[in-house]
Amino acid sequence: MASAPATLPISNQASESEAQPPSLSSPALRSFINRLSSSTRCFLSRSRPWIELVDRSSFARPESLSDAASRVRKNLSYFKVNYISLLAVALALSLITHPFSLFLLLSLLGSWSFLYVFRLPDQPVVFFNRTLSDKETLAFLVVLTVLVLFLTSVGSLLISTVMVGVAFISVHGAFRVPEDLFLDDEEAAGSAGGLVSFLGGVAPAVASRV
Repeated sequence: MASAPATLPISNQASESEAQPPSLSSPALRSFINRLSSSTRCFLSRSRPWIELVDRSSFARPESLSDAASRVRKNLSYFKVNYISLLAVALALSLITHPFSLFLLLSLLGSWSFLYVFRLPDQPVVFFNRTLSDKETLAFLVVLTVLVLFLTSVGSLLISTVMVGVAFISVHGAFRVPEDLFLDDEEAAGSAGGLVSFLGGVAPAVASRV
Protein backbone atom coordinates (compact mmCIF):
# COMPACT_ATOMS: atom_id res chain seq x y z
CA MET A 1 0.00 0.00 0.00
CA ALA A 2 1.51 3.30 -1.04
CA SER A 3 2.17 5.78 1.74
CA ALA A 4 0.57 9.20 1.66
CA PRO A 5 2.82 11.95 0.28
CA ALA A 6 4.53 14.04 2.91
CA THR A 7 3.01 17.47 3.41
CA LEU A 8 5.34 20.41 3.17
CA PRO A 9 5.31 22.91 6.04
CA ILE A 10 3.70 26.18 5.08
CA SER A 11 4.78 29.31 6.90
CA ASN A 12 2.50 32.27 7.20
CA GLN A 13 4.85 34.98 6.00
CA ALA A 14 2.26 37.69 6.43
CA SER A 15 1.69 36.96 10.12
CA GLU A 16 5.44 36.65 10.74
CA SER A 17 6.13 40.00 9.13
CA GLU A 18 3.43 41.67 11.21
CA ALA A 19 4.84 40.22 14.43
CA GLN A 20 8.32 41.58 13.76
CA PRO A 21 9.20 44.91 15.36
CA PRO A 22 10.19 47.89 13.21
CA SER A 23 13.58 47.36 11.59
CA LEU A 24 16.54 49.24 12.99
CA SER A 25 17.50 50.11 9.42
CA SER A 26 14.23 51.88 8.62
CA PRO A 27 14.62 55.20 6.77
CA ALA A 28 12.98 57.18 9.58
CA LEU A 29 15.36 55.77 12.20
CA ARG A 30 18.41 56.29 9.99
CA SER A 31 17.35 59.88 9.35
CA PHE A 32 16.86 60.43 13.08
CA ILE A 33 20.30 59.02 13.94
CA ASN A 34 22.02 61.06 11.23
CA ARG A 35 20.25 64.24 12.32
CA LEU A 36 21.06 63.57 15.97
CA SER A 37 24.71 62.90 15.17
CA SER A 38 25.17 66.01 13.02
CA SER A 39 23.29 68.23 15.49
CA THR A 40 25.39 66.94 18.40
CA ARG A 41 28.64 67.57 16.52
CA CYS A 42 27.51 71.05 15.53
CA PHE A 43 26.43 71.83 19.09
CA LEU A 44 29.66 70.59 20.68
CA SER A 45 31.78 72.45 18.14
CA ARG A 46 30.53 75.72 19.69
CA SER A 47 31.87 74.91 23.14
CA ARG A 48 34.33 77.32 24.71
CA PRO A 49 37.90 76.27 25.66
CA TRP A 50 37.66 74.30 28.87
CA ILE A 51 40.74 76.05 30.24
CA GLU A 52 38.69 79.25 30.43
CA LEU A 53 36.09 77.46 32.52
CA VAL A 54 38.60 76.49 35.23
CA ASP A 55 41.03 79.41 35.08
CA ARG A 56 41.84 80.10 38.76
CA SER A 57 42.88 83.68 38.14
CA SER A 58 39.37 84.52 36.90
CA PHE A 59 37.54 83.59 40.11
CA ALA A 60 36.58 86.20 42.69
CA ARG A 61 33.86 86.72 45.24
CA PRO A 62 30.92 88.77 43.91
CA GLU A 63 30.43 92.15 45.54
CA SER A 64 26.63 91.84 45.80
CA LEU A 65 23.69 89.72 44.77
CA SER A 66 23.13 91.89 41.69
CA ASP A 67 26.79 91.41 40.73
CA ALA A 68 26.43 87.64 41.18
CA ALA A 69 23.26 87.58 39.07
CA SER A 70 24.98 89.60 36.34
CA ARG A 71 27.92 87.22 36.34
CA VAL A 72 25.67 84.18 36.14
CA ARG A 73 23.79 85.67 33.19
CA LYS A 74 26.97 86.48 31.26
CA ASN A 75 28.65 83.17 32.02
CA LEU A 76 25.54 81.26 31.02
CA SER A 77 25.57 83.01 27.65
CA TYR A 78 29.27 82.35 27.14
CA PHE A 79 29.67 78.82 28.58
CA LYS A 80 26.21 77.57 27.56
CA VAL A 81 27.48 74.55 25.62
CA ASN A 82 30.05 73.67 28.30
CA TYR A 83 27.43 73.80 31.04
CA ILE A 84 25.00 71.62 29.09
CA SER A 85 27.79 69.14 28.34
CA LEU A 86 28.69 68.91 32.03
CA LEU A 87 25.04 68.40 32.95
CA ALA A 88 24.69 65.66 30.33
CA VAL A 89 27.81 63.90 31.63
CA ALA A 90 26.48 64.12 35.20
CA LEU A 91 23.17 62.58 34.11
CA ALA A 92 24.97 59.82 32.23
CA LEU A 93 27.20 58.98 35.20
CA SER A 94 24.26 58.95 37.61
CA LEU A 95 22.35 56.56 35.34
CA ILE A 96 25.37 54.29 34.83
CA THR A 97 25.80 53.97 38.59
CA HIS A 98 22.11 53.01 38.87
CA PRO A 99 21.64 50.19 36.31
CA PHE A 100 17.99 49.57 37.17
CA SER A 101 17.06 53.21 36.53
CA LEU A 102 19.08 53.14 33.31
CA PHE A 103 17.25 50.00 32.17
CA LEU A 104 13.85 51.55 32.90
CA LEU A 105 14.73 54.77 31.07
CA LEU A 106 16.08 52.93 28.01
CA SER A 107 12.99 50.71 27.97
CA LEU A 108 10.78 53.81 28.08
CA LEU A 109 12.68 55.48 25.25
CA GLY A 110 12.55 52.27 23.23
CA SER A 111 8.78 52.03 23.75
CA TRP A 112 8.27 55.57 22.47
CA SER A 113 10.59 54.96 19.51
CA PHE A 114 9.22 51.65 18.24
CA LEU A 115 5.57 52.03 19.22
CA TYR A 116 4.98 55.64 18.20
CA VAL A 117 7.74 57.83 16.73
CA PHE A 118 9.31 55.44 14.18
CA ARG A 119 6.43 53.01 13.73
CA LEU A 120 5.23 52.79 10.14
CA PRO A 121 1.54 53.57 9.47
CA ASP A 122 0.96 50.03 8.10
CA GLN A 123 2.24 48.42 11.30
CA PRO A 124 -0.57 48.71 13.87
CA VAL A 125 0.00 48.05 17.55
CA VAL A 126 -1.84 44.89 18.67
CA PHE A 127 -2.41 44.39 22.40
CA PHE A 128 -4.26 41.24 23.55
CA ASN A 129 -5.65 40.68 20.04
CA ARG A 130 -6.93 44.26 19.92
CA THR A 131 -5.57 46.80 17.46
CA LEU A 132 -4.82 50.13 19.11
CA SER A 133 -5.27 53.44 17.34
CA ASP A 134 -2.60 56.14 17.39
CA LYS A 135 -4.42 58.07 20.12
CA GLU A 136 -4.77 54.96 22.26
CA THR A 137 -1.09 54.15 21.78
CA LEU A 138 -0.16 57.70 22.73
CA ALA A 139 -2.33 57.56 25.85
CA PHE A 140 -0.75 54.25 26.85
CA LEU A 141 2.78 55.67 26.42
CA VAL A 142 1.91 58.81 28.39
CA VAL A 143 0.55 56.73 31.29
CA LEU A 144 3.61 54.48 31.12
CA THR A 145 5.91 57.52 31.20
CA VAL A 146 4.15 58.96 34.25
CA LEU A 147 4.38 55.63 36.06
CA VAL A 148 8.08 55.21 35.28
CA LEU A 149 9.06 58.78 36.18
CA PHE A 150 7.00 59.23 39.34
CA LEU A 151 6.57 55.73 40.77
CA THR A 152 10.16 54.50 40.32
CA SER A 153 13.63 55.79 41.13
CA VAL A 154 14.11 57.25 37.64
CA GLY A 155 12.32 60.54 38.28
CA SER A 156 13.97 61.25 41.63
CA LEU A 157 17.38 60.36 40.22
CA LEU A 158 17.01 62.70 37.23
CA ILE A 159 15.60 65.55 39.33
CA SER A 160 18.28 65.30 42.01
CA THR A 161 21.08 65.17 39.42
CA VAL A 162 19.71 68.18 37.55
CA MET A 163 19.31 70.18 40.79
CA VAL A 164 22.91 69.43 41.83
CA GLY A 165 24.12 70.37 38.36
CA VAL A 166 22.16 73.63 38.32
CA ALA A 167 23.52 74.50 41.77
CA PHE A 168 27.10 73.87 40.61
CA ILE A 169 26.57 75.96 37.46
CA SER A 170 25.06 78.81 39.50
CA VAL A 171 27.99 78.83 41.95
CA HIS A 172 30.52 78.71 39.14
CA GLY A 173 28.75 81.48 37.23
CA ALA A 174 28.55 83.69 40.32
CA PHE A 175 32.28 83.40 41.14
CA ARG A 176 33.65 83.39 37.56
CA VAL A 177 34.61 86.98 36.65
CA PRO A 178 33.34 87.54 33.08
CA GLU A 179 35.37 90.65 32.26
CA ASP A 180 37.71 88.68 29.98
CA LEU A 181 34.85 87.06 28.06
CA PHE A 182 33.48 88.41 24.79
CA LEU A 183 30.23 87.18 23.34
CA ASP A 184 28.64 88.10 20.05
CA ASP A 185 24.83 88.13 20.24
CA GLU A 186 24.50 86.39 16.87
CA GLU A 187 26.95 83.69 17.94
CA ALA A 188 25.08 83.21 21.22
CA ALA A 189 21.83 82.77 19.32
CA GLY A 190 23.49 80.35 16.91
CA SER A 191 24.98 78.18 19.65
CA ALA A 192 21.62 76.50 20.12
CA GLY A 193 20.82 76.44 16.42
CA GLY A 194 21.84 72.83 15.96
CA LEU A 195 19.70 71.64 18.84
CA VAL A 196 16.71 73.74 17.80
CA SER A 197 16.89 72.52 14.20
CA PHE A 198 17.10 68.94 15.42
CA LEU A 199 14.04 69.32 17.64
CA GLY A 200 12.23 71.08 14.83
CA GLY A 201 12.88 68.10 12.56
CA VAL A 202 11.57 65.56 15.07
CA ALA A 203 8.48 67.52 16.14
CA PRO A 204 6.52 67.15 12.85
CA ALA A 205 6.94 63.35 12.97
CA VAL A 206 5.34 63.26 16.41
CA ALA A 207 2.71 65.92 15.75
CA SER A 208 1.50 64.18 12.60
CA ARG A 209 0.22 61.26 14.70
CA VAL A 210 -1.71 63.36 17.24
